[in-house]
Amino acid sequence: MPTFDAAGATCRVFTEKDGLLSRLAHDLELDVTDFTITADDAAVEGTFNPRSLKVLHALKEGRPTASLSDKDKREIEGNVSRDVLTSSAPIRFSSSSVQRTESGGRVSGTLTLNGRTRPVELEVRRDQERFVAELALHQPDFGIRPFSAMMGSLKIKPTVRVRVTLPCWS
Repeated sequence: MPTFDAAGATCRVFTEKDGLLSRLAHDLELDVTDFTITADDAAVEGTFNPRSLKVLHALKEGRPTASLSDKDKREIEGNVSRDVLTSSAPIRFSSSSVQRTESGGRVSGTLTLNGRTRPVELEVRRDQERFVAELALHQPDFGIRPFSAMMGSLKIKPTVRVRVTLPCWS
């Protein structure tokens, strides 16, 4: 079974701002820098280190911007580690069903995050020589309180988008 990590694959988390003062905040793209995924046409398993999230950049209308300083990025990473993903236990995904199609497929399984296990389904599409899987992850389902500041007038929407890309193996 092929094994992938950050050297040949990516795992990105996309957040969106919300709240009365959202114009002061940023949508973000974060990179999970420490993970391992094994995958073939029958099964997918993954382990992700929640402490390895790094801010890549702010997004404006879905496009990267250079509006964050290195200090801003470190502060955001600290907020995520301290206030959002408070558990250092690995995040785990284990498939129960893999359905491959000409254009990609669907993977069903369980995701364990923050000590809670929930069923999830990922849509997979083929993009040239890569598989791209996306998941809308509702943080409260895993006991995670989305980041909030200024008495809730500045916050992150409860649903984040996770995108994993892997090289095609067959």
